[in-house]
Amino acid sequence: MAEKKPKDKKNYHHGSLRQGLMDEATRMIALGGAEGLSMRKLADNVGVSRTAAYHHFKDKNALLCAIAEQGFQKWQSHFALLMDEQSGDMSVWLGHFVQGYLNFSRENQEQYDLMFGRTIWKNGAPTATLKKASFSCFHNYVDLIRQWQVKGYVDSNLDCLRIAQVSWSTLHGMSRLLNDGIYLDKGAIDAMSKSAVEMILSACGTQQLKPFTAAEC
Repeated sequence: MAEKKPKDKKNYHHGSLRQGLMDEATRMIALGGAEGLSMRKLADNVGVSRTAAYHHFKDKNALLCAIAEQGFQKWQSHFALLMDEQSGDMSVWLGHFVQGYLNFSRENQEQYDLMFGRTIWKNGAPTATLKKASFSCFHNYVDLIRQWQVKGYVDSNLDCLRIAQVSWSTLHGMSRLLNDGIYLDKGAIDAMSKSAVEMILSACGTQQLKPFTAAEC
């Protein structure tokens, strides 16, 4: 019987190993779900000892939380680009925002599931840094709507928190339907995105679409 050759260990330095573990874990989740992920399998796939893996993540929950936290950081960066680059009236900007959100959820499905799924928030234990990243992400959206109220783009009598909650929930529901394969037709997705913009504008009590620039937000 041929001798089984050990896996070649990749040359990770201290900083890159942590990211390498997260990247491989995300790949494994895409193939077998979070339930099938184990620290032992992960360390073996990366080609390092379990001790090395546990040096960066004390357990599987900490690893999943780190992946989700990185997802929120990615969205924050994308949101910042939207704020810097888009201009025009609210309907145009919101169209870019909706499409950007749907694209983000589709392109980062494994992270997105962890960011908003029960694996961490119900069945696991979100870390303090994950909570901070997620709340900061949502509060930035609430602040955007509050600023629109100050500038007269949105009815100031409405609760900006409720508007943010309802509109974000709408986008999350659309993302789940798309990621789960319920809706795949591009024409339907475009129509849904347009309807989402109209619903958000209606929820905001916008009577007239006023031009604004990203700098004003």
